[in-house]
Amino acid sequence: MKKHIIFLALCSVSLVQAQLSERDLLNKTEEVVKNITQEKPNGWSRKGLATFIANQAIFNNWLAGGQTSFSGNISLSYDFNYKSDTWNWDNKLTAGYGITKIKKQELQKTDDRVQFNSLLGKKFTEVWYYSMFFNFRSQFDAGFEKGIKTSKLLSPVFLQFGPGVLWKRSDSFKINVAPATSKVVLVDADFTRTSGSFGVLQGETMRYEFGAAVSGYYKCLLMENVTMENILNLYSNYNEDAQNVDVDYTLNVNMKVNKYLTTTFAFQTIYDDNAFAGFQTRQIIGLGVNYNF
Repeated sequence: MKKHIIFLALCSVSLVQAQLSERDLLNKTEEVVKNITQEKPNGWSRKGLATFIANQAIFNNWLAGGQTSFSGNISLSYDFNYKSDTWNWDNKLTAGYGITKIKKQELQKTDDRVQFNSLLGKKFTEVWYYSMFFNFRSQFDAGFEKGIKTSKLLSPVFLQFGPGVLWKRSDSFKINVAPATSKVVLVDADFTRTSGSFGVLQGETMRYEFGAAVSGYYKCLLMENVTMENILNLYSNYNEDAQNVDVDYTLNVNMKVNKYLTTTFAFQTIYDDNAFAGFQTRQIIGLGVNYNF
């Protein structure tokens, strides 16, 4: 009888501990979700994140084969947003640069981008806004194709801007539709002397298009300490091949290890038939060192 009582007591203690652990986990998950989805207070808010990812492989007398290599990637994300009862202004600067060095080969870049997005909205219902957006996209360093220089700092530059309407459920879920969008492509004259470049005709330095743009942003919690961010931009040129929609999609998955370490997966694909007849893709996986500011 005494053994039965002890056994029941142990089972009760285990059950209580399991319930407490489950409750703690549930509370922690709800707290993370709340931090992601909660609306920011009125006024300015600022948030920045810098991440460095490095990979190294060393082979000495390795009979199975392999090449010593090193690669590194640094990325920056900075948000500065303003909110009031009737106005919403979201600004985001992102930049990244990566290199790889394989033994006995030239240094090559694996990532090179700088982008600035600005979206201003004037509320007219609970979730709808009149909007105006501006997008800037370019690069830092020279690019080569088959040994020929095809791009350099701020060449090309892609600009998009125009009025529209914004549907915003929260800071983590919004869609902007701009049916009267201007798109400008700027290229240095050195790259158009003998042929076109990035859709800019030979002998020119600028290409102008008029069309429609749709952009979407969605961020969610996949599980505890794992967030997924989706960024989609679509554009159609009214005056030329409107059915050929330009696509720019980015997926970022961050798995937080602790305050300073994050496992990162980034995937981006771009389709722009004026620049390249096919999909451009980049993919980065690694353990990153973070600095929040």
